[in-house]
Amino acid sequence: MSVQRIKFPTELELERLPADGGEHWNRLVFEQSPYLLQHAANPVDWYPWGEEAFARARLENKPIFLSIGYATCHWCHVMERESFEDNEVAALLNRDFIAIKVDREERPDIDQLYMAACQLMSGSGGWPLTCFLTPQTEVFLAATYFPKRGRQGRPGMMQLLPNVAAAWQSQADDLRKTAAEIIQHLQARNQPADGGLLADKIDYKALELLESSFDHDNGGFGKAPKFPSPHQYLFLLRHWYKTGEQHTLDMVIRSLKAMRLGGLFDQVGFGFHRYSTDIHWLLPHFEKMLYDQALLLMAYSETYAATQDEFFKQTAEEIIKYLSTRMQSSEGGFFSAEDADSEGVEGKFYVWSAEELTDVLDKQELDWFSKNFNIHKGGNFKDEASGQPSGANIPFLSSLPLVQAEQSEQELEQWQRLWQPIREKLFQNREQRIHPLLDDKILTDWNGLMIAALARASLLLDNARCLEMAESAFSFIQKKLSTDDGHLLKRYRKGNAGLPAHLDDYAFMSWAAFELHQATLKIDYLELGIGWTHASLEMFYDQEGGGFYFTEASTELAIRSKDAYDGAIPSGNAVMARNLAHLFQLTGEQKWQEYFDSLVAAFAPQVNRYPPGHSFLLLALELMHGENQNLVFSGSEINAEILAPVKGRYLPNSMFLGLTVENQSEIHKIAPFTSSFQVGERSLHLCRDFSCELPIQGSLKIQARLKNLE
Repeated sequence: MSVQRIKFPTELELERLPADGGEHWNRLVFEQSPYLLQHAANPVDWYPWGEEAFARARLENKPIFLSIGYATCHWCHVMERESFEDNEVAALLNRDFIAIKVDREERPDIDQLYMAACQLMSGSGGWPLTCFLTPQTEVFLAATYFPKRGRQGRPGMMQLLPNVAAAWQSQADDLRKTAAEIIQHLQARNQPADGGLLADKIDYKALELLESSFDHDNGGFGKAPKFPSPHQYLFLLRHWYKTGEQHTLDMVIRSLKAMRLGGLFDQVGFGFHRYSTDIHWLLPHFEKMLYDQALLLMAYSETYAATQDEFFKQTAEEIIKYLSTRMQSSEGGFFSAEDADSEGVEGKFYVWSAEELTDVLDKQELDWFSKNFNIHKGGNFKDEASGQPSGANIPFLSSLPLVQAEQSEQELEQWQRLWQPIREKLFQNREQRIHPLLDDKILTDWNGLMIAALARASLLLDNARCLEMAESAFSFIQKKLSTDDGHLLKRYRKGNAGLPAHLDDYAFMSWAAFELHQATLKIDYLELGIGWTHASLEMFYDQEGGGFYFTEASTELAIRSKDAYDGAIPSGNAVMARNLAHLFQLTGEQKWQEYFDSLVAAFAPQVNRYPPGHSFLLLALELMHGENQNLVFSGSEINAEILAPVKGRYLPNSMFLGLTVENQSEIHKIAPFTSSFQVGERSLHLCRDFSCELPIQGSLKIQARLKNLE
């Protein structure tokens, strides 16, 4: 197997490296980010974000050229090859600017600020993000990708850089004024409207808008490009559970099946790509992100539990296999992403020519594979840029394996027996190719998402391996990304942990802890989740306006953003709302509801404007106000085995506590309504709205009652 690797300097080269970065290696060589290290050998005199760069910009009165991207970003690679590896472009940057590189995944706070400016100025955003700043880091121009030389109406770096440098020399005051106005506008926009109430039946308004954009033919929402958006399916599942409206569940089923059948899913190696460039889920943008695997694992696991359709369980287990073989480090934490590119070509690792397949499969296997997975001699998709036939094939299914089997007059098991050895041959052959870059940094927030997904899946799929993986990753975060006083750090790579944690890190790790507590009934997880929730309230909570800021008050950035809008992942505020609702329903403590109500009021105007963009917050709302049940197990020995009757079942509003001799004093403090429960014979207290039925005693009676839960 050949793995694409970043070019690192040797120890000898490091020893010879001058203090100012030298002729061949710039300052990024001392960073941990794979993205920054990709640029460490550029002729550009890059700085990492920090005071050293700012001080030089002020001293020399030069504008800052800020470039933000990430290691698995296709167009970031393109811009590097065209411009940042080019001596002509580098000469202009080094002469007239102070150049700074930022990994958006390490510093999402920086990315959020300048992406907002880019969207304000250009109406759109994306990566690479290219910004020009004053020496005081105020932005006066922002856009995305620039080629070396202008084409198709887009200016090139060779003309843009001299023009900006000349403007700074002759119009610096005007540019500073523009920068100040941009900051003022962003600050004003960042101040939410006065809190208010959510519109009546806000969940139905969200559902109505989702239905209006639903693609009934292909699944998913909207037109190309199409994103998985799994948190919207989690919302739809809960709406179906509450109302019984079948069409809501049908949207989830149609979409998740279509995504799994298409090229969006790696049929050979498993795992989901980032998004589809077409409406049919055929031609993906090939990078694989950890957060997509986490949220899609949750969506497929929950849909399996809701429908008992084995196809969804199989897909969830395939995601787990991909994670265990490719994305989880030997230390336990999960890596961030796999690149779309290998050998400078997007998707090259994943596609097959007809000629390549003849070298791997015998004629009978090739005929079967071609028929079932849409393989054609001339390729089965067109090049995205040119629109011309690519000559390559992306394996995909036109219908469910069960349907394919029936069409061939086979049983599904026979179809699977034919497919598995073919898939294994293709997989082993593909392993010999040069792999896309693995971004091996471990991020706290994304690991929190994955741990939460795995812990929940361990119950929904009745899968012990899931729980082992989740607990291993959680232990890693505790050991490597937590400080002695219990606070979190942002990033770990190759033995080095650092960078400030943000709201998402605390919100997602709290969620992870609560899901692990639900799966194991271990009080340690519950206490850690509560501790991180308290830390979030201390560091990020807006005492005056409600809700949570993304950064601490000590941030050096001009704006403390505060938002509840879901992007590729749920917002930190939405996940905090879910955590607060969970804690209130689990403990009955009024303070959690008060924080929740304050958060919802702060964002109500935003949610009312576009409810589908806040689907995870609406999910939290259902957890807070829906029909919930709290199951408290008490006895001398209580462990997760008692949950066996609820495994594999969709009970989104049920939560569990285990009360034992060892933990009863702690549980009584956390959940005062349990203080009268006796710890003797094994008992089940089934509570709704903190009003509990008479306890059910004895293991057999408890098991029988759990089987009849609704």
